[in-house]
Amino acid sequence: MNLLILFIVLSVINVILQTFKSLATVKCGRVGASLVNATAYGLYTVVLVYTNADFPLWEKVLVTALCNLVGVFIVKTIEEKIRKDKLWKVEATLPVDNAIKARVALRNAKLSYSTLNTSTKERVIFNIYCPTKKESEKAKVILTKYNAKYFVSESKSL
Repeated sequence: MNLLILFIVLSVINVILQTFKSLATVKCGRVGASLVNATAYGLYTVVLVYTNADFPLWEKVLVTALCNLVGVFIVKTIEEKIRKDKLWKVEATLPVDNAIKARVALRNAKLSYSTLNTSTKERVIFNIYCPTKKESEKAKVILTKYNAKYFVSESKSL
């Protein structure tokens, strides 16, 4: 029984580290990613040894599945809590008739934007600056309502 409890604890820690490792490999620098990978794979070796322990395969499978459900959920919850809002630039193009209505809607929604008329004067280009996810969602609703063609770019850290 003690062996099973130890396997469960090590498996949960392993899943949390492996999930964090995946995020760190993409988001951290070379040193941070290297340290997290080394730690995660070191613990993974220990978990592999305990996987060979003498208890039924179905218990190992069940523990592994449940630990993955719990561990990934924990890491993703923490990640969402600490994620910083980034500046999003939404660039859209609308026909002149819809642009007038969209301009009013954007102003009423208190969204920051600038406009530029195209050389043919048939379309208007909007640059909308959204510092939060909530503002990005407002912009999307307005642009969709007025049949805009748009794309979104995320700010990058310097």
